[in-house]
Order: sequence, then C-alpha cells, then structure tokens
Amino acid sequence: MHEILKEYQVVLIEKKQINNDPILNSSVWEKANCLTDFCSPWKNDSFSKIEFKALHDHENFYFNFRVFDTDIYIDQKDNSFLSIGNSDRVELFFRTNESLNPYYCLEMDTSGRIMDFKALPEKNFDFNWKWPKKDIEVKTSKDVVSFIVEGKISIQSLKDLNLIQNNTIEAGVFRAKFALVENLQYEPTWISWVNPNTETPNFHIASSFGKFVLMK
Repeated sequence: MHEILKEYQVVLIEKKQINNDPILNSSVWEKANCLTDFCSPWKNDSFSKIEFKALHDHENFYFNFRVFDTDIYIDQKDNSFLSIGNSDRVELFFRTNESLNPYYCLEMDTSGRIMDFKALPEKNFDFNWKWPKKDIEVKTSKDVVSFIVEGKISIQSLKDLNLIQNNTIEAGVFRAKFALVENLQYEPTWISWVNPNTETPNFHIASSFGKFVLMK
C-alpha cells in the first residue's frame, strides 16, 4: 500500500530572464505558494517561523527558505561537512522512491555552504558524491528579521538522478536550529515539513517525505 504524501504545488513561471544577482527577484517569488506548516515533534519549544517557496520554469527548480530568526549559529572552524553539520541550516532531501534507494541530500547553512551527499537506507551516506556544480547554485542573504537561503537546481540534473516522475518530486524539507544550552554547548532543534512520527529526530526515513507537484 502506498503512503499518501503531503503535497506542495510548485508553480510554473516563464523562463527566467538573465539577471546578474538574485536567483529570482522578489516579484517573481510572490507567485509561489508559501509553505509554512512545519513541526518539531520532538521538542515542545516554539521555533521561528519558516516560509518555504518553490517555482520552476522547465529548465530549473527554484527554492527559497526564509527563516524569521536573527540569532544564527555558524560553526566556522573550517568548511568541512562536520562544520556545516554543526551550524544552523536548511535542508532539502530528494528520493527516487519510498525505498530510499537512493536519496540525495542538500544541507545548506546561512553562509551558503552546501553539504551535498547521496544516501541509502539506514543512514548509509556517500559524502564523496557531489551534485554537479553546473547544476546547482545557492545564495544567502539577511535582513533585520530573517535570513534567506535560496537556490536553483537544473531540471535536467533532477531527471538524470531519476527524481522527477509524473511531474512529481518526492522531497523532504527540514531545518536544524542550534541554540546555546550550557558550557558553550549547542544543541539542535530539528524541524520538518512532514512529521515522520519517530520517537527521536530522524529525517533519514521514508515517513519524513512529501511531494512537490510541478504544475504545468
């Protein structure tokens, strides 16, 4: 029996006009559906509002996280995956099917560093795998109330990885928020679009995914 996945509709826009800086300008983002129904099932603490938006134009899939948080923690020891993994970040996972064999993870911190890897079930991670550089771009920005992580991924790369089927991408949308607890120790709050119904935080599980429907 197939699970019924939570759904987000990705609005189709006209092909992007080339401009030098932002991934998309703010007037274009206004056309997107705004996803805000995130949860943190493992903690009772409140967390900052998150707005996630996505668009596509047949050539690229565009995404935009706006997180209403200005107390950002970045581990700047180095640019290793370990360092990114200890930083406030947003995450997009894409899977080929519910067996998670394989799925692909993009974890992006507020400075634009990307932890990209291929994964198999039971948290079997291949950190040598990289999303092709020419097929992904990420930009970050901040204002007085929030930070933004936005990017674009080529539709061709998603197809090459067998991640688009019937105009649908099965995806997880997540956030890790680090807060100082004591003795300079930072602890994460794990936030997910789909409640995976696990006892302890786990995004690397089939029940944490929903689906993005690429509208025509």
